[in-house]
Amino acid sequence: QVQLVESGGGLVQPGGSLRLSCAVSGSIFTINAMGWYRQAPGKQRELVAAKTVGGSTDYADSVKGRFTISVSRDNAENTVYLHMTSLKPEDTAVYFCKAAGWGNMDYWGQGTQVTVSS
Repeated sequence: QVQLVESGGGLVQPGGSLRLSCAVSGSIFTINAMGWYRQAPGKQRELVAAKTVGGSTDYADSVKGRFTISVSRDNAENTVYLHMTSLKPEDTAVYFCKAAGWGNMDYWGQGTQVTVSS
């Protein structure tokens, strides 16, 4: 089992920055990739950014050049960050952290709200 706990959401003005964190614990050796997804009201959940254990990254076109995903590792816990800059009102959503593990297992965090508004 893998546990994920997100933090760092909040209210930010357009053009501002925010960093989301996702603490990952449990059977972290089974994880193949980590990612951030978001879901706005009335919309489907979408991929924002992902990073494999090999270091490959993928970003939604809408966030390329503005968002950066990174991973910090120690023995017992990984932390996945999403550094968001030049935020726009359309970035408003609940952001979820996801771990993709062995056997096509997906683990999700509880989500953290990001609101971009003046």
